[in-house]
Amino acid sequence: MTEAQQPENKGQQTRTVAELVEDIQALTTEIQELYCLDAIPWIIGVSWGKDSSAVLQLVWNAIAALPPEKRTKTIHVITTDTKVENPVVSAWVRQSMKQLESAAKEKGMPIEPHLLQPVIEDTFWVNLIGKGYPAPRNQFRWCTPRLKINPANQFIRQIVRANGETILVLGTRKAESAKRAATMKKHQAGRVRDRLSPNASLPNSLIYTPIEDWSNNEVWIYLNQSNNPWGKSNKELFSLYRGATADNECPLVIDTSTPSCGDSRFGCWVCTLVNQDKSMQAMIQNDEEKQWMQPLLDIRNELDAEDDRDKRDFRRLRRGEVQLFERNKDGKVSVEPIPGPYTKYWREHWLKRVLEAQTKIRQTAPENMRDITLISLEELSEIRRIWLEEKHEFDDSLPRIYQEVTGEEFKDPRPGADFSLLGSDEWAVLEEVCADDEMHLELIAKLLDTERQFRKMSRRIGIYESLEQCFITSSRSKDEAVKNARLTRDLKTAVEQGDIEKVKQLTFADFAAPEEQASIADTRIDTTNTTKSADNAQTWANVKFKKKQTKA
Repeated sequence: MTEAQQPENKGQQTRTVAELVEDIQALTTEIQELYCLDAIPWIIGVSWGKDSSAVLQLVWNAIAALPPEKRTKTIHVITTDTKVENPVVSAWVRQSMKQLESAAKEKGMPIEPHLLQPVIEDTFWVNLIGKGYPAPRNQFRWCTPRLKINPANQFIRQIVRANGETILVLGTRKAESAKRAATMKKHQAGRVRDRLSPNASLPNSLIYTPIEDWSNNEVWIYLNQSNNPWGKSNKELFSLYRGATADNECPLVIDTSTPSCGDSRFGCWVCTLVNQDKSMQAMIQNDEEKQWMQPLLDIRNELDAEDDRDKRDFRRLRRGEVQLFERNKDGKVSVEPIPGPYTKYWREHWLKRVLEAQTKIRQTAPENMRDITLISLEELSEIRRIWLEEKHEFDDSLPRIYQEVTGEEFKDPRPGADFSLLGSDEWAVLEEVCADDEMHLELIAKLLDTERQFRKMSRRIGIYESLEQCFITSSRSKDEAVKNARLTRDLKTAVEQGDIEKVKQLTFADFAAPEEQASIADTRIDTTNTTKSADNAQTWANVKFKKKQTKA
């Protein structure tokens, strides 16, 4: 008898196809009983890959077998469009959602599909091009919560608020990885009802994983041996996975060394959390009709630079401060600033690259893919706002770049976006005045634009603090800022260790004239009469531009 091999689930006994069929029948009964047990709404999370498609198909078939009068509970089907999905997969997802919605209405199924998206402020390009976030790394995985987790969690919370609780049905399997198996085992130990596990991150939601013990091959056997109830072709899904493997092969039953189609991983085309985008590479390699995706792969590989320090600011993003770390390179330890966001030049560079790819693909892609949008008008508008309002870059380069690349005028949907007292002409004057001093240019630009932002306020509350912040973040060169960060770090360490002499030395040596430094150690510090006003007087602006006193 044919067997469904499970090479990825070592230690688990291989099941025959007959045993798999028996398990499917048992799962059908289980799904029906859980569905009819209470009025708690269900949410099925799908990516439209093989696992979630199998779960959705199992649930559909089980509920369809119930009498119409028992199909009273809504089943929400949610999928998240990150807006940077593999274009071929994204098209598959959208088509699947439409067919699911149409079939559910036609057949009287209580299924409601929902295509979720991140809010504009959280999209990939708004954060990378707008704010300058570096390409994601495992140490700074800023993309996953914003693009995938938050949209789904927000929807789940809405259902919980409306109904008190919900059951989340997922296609997760223990065979996916050892880490996934350990997580599922931990949740299994805390089950409050048979087959229902608590959701650690979302209160009042339970997790149901019907195919948790299935192997990759068992998933494919089920999909290929049963008809898709909403009219989508499971064979087409199989072909999609096969096209994403390097050798264009996707065998199911050979031996324990045979790779399964489950090894094909679809995800965001910009993903730099993996070494290579093997699925897109394979698609381009295996199918001449998909070579139009090459510009996407080129951008992804360019983002995945091993060392991008030359592209990033030496200051952190939020407060513009310098943070230090010890770097061990080739056995040599050095104290260096932690790289911050992409600089203005590189943010503009990534914008050009994305617009160039979008323009080229709209000309070379198949007819059904030529309306592709890599970066939306709303995202471009938000990026422009961030550059103007938060980064004070009033040269307003986005409309110019957009027109240069696309040949079209940029029409900003944001009201009043095209009105500004400062523009590219004023920026050009500043560049000429400041010559090659980038920090001087940045400081003056921030000061001018901060004044512009406060000009229409009647009381102008907070303007001095905002101007002060400009000096704090932009009045030091890189060398000065790093030196100050080291001084601050050493001073903090000395205070924590109670080293008074070290504190004296570090506090006064930086501001005293050379001939004064010898007598600093003999100076007694009187802290009894220190006042708040005296502290406030020593702002960075005062210190920076205060003339040092010399001895007569």
